[in-house]
Amino acid sequence: MTAPSTFGLSTEARNLHWLLSNLVEEVPGVHSVTVVSSDGLMLLSSDPGLAAARTEGRRTGPRGSSADLATIVSGIGSLTIGAAKLMDGGGVKQTMVAMDEGSVFVMSISDGSLLGVHATPDCDMSVIAYHMALFVGRAGHVLTPELRSELRKSMESTQ
Repeated sequence: MTAPSTFGLSTEARNLHWLLSNLVEEVPGVHSVTVVSSDGLMLLSSDPGLAAARTEGRRTGPRGSSADLATIVSGIGSLTIGAAKLMDGGGVKQTMVAMDEGSVFVMSISDGSLLGVHATPDCDMSVIAYHMALFVGRAGHVLTPELRSELRKSMESTQ
């Protein structure tokens, strides 16, 4: 994975980039990871090289770009929140979609943001869920409105 540039970012933003990169590099079966704000905008992505992998004929993630994973995560998050309201189920903690050729995991972050992971079909789901929970525990308290704004501007400048 090619790490996105963190030059000029605050310490908190650089730490979140490091946590995200670490999740992809250290957890077997993880293709890509994204953090999406509560209003559906991508804040962080592990996938700057996804488009290059696609042009080389390798399928390592959703079609298109890392924005596709963010869109999927945002949609799944909205759908499950709506379902939980209809069922009086309370807050949604995590969602997992298992497919023939991969899995998608979505976990809520304390501020309403979502952590999304695209993984291989043979991944160890419990290991991925554990590492996602670690990320959420470490990142949730620092995702302030100011940091979300900084991350959003950083993503816009790299696209």
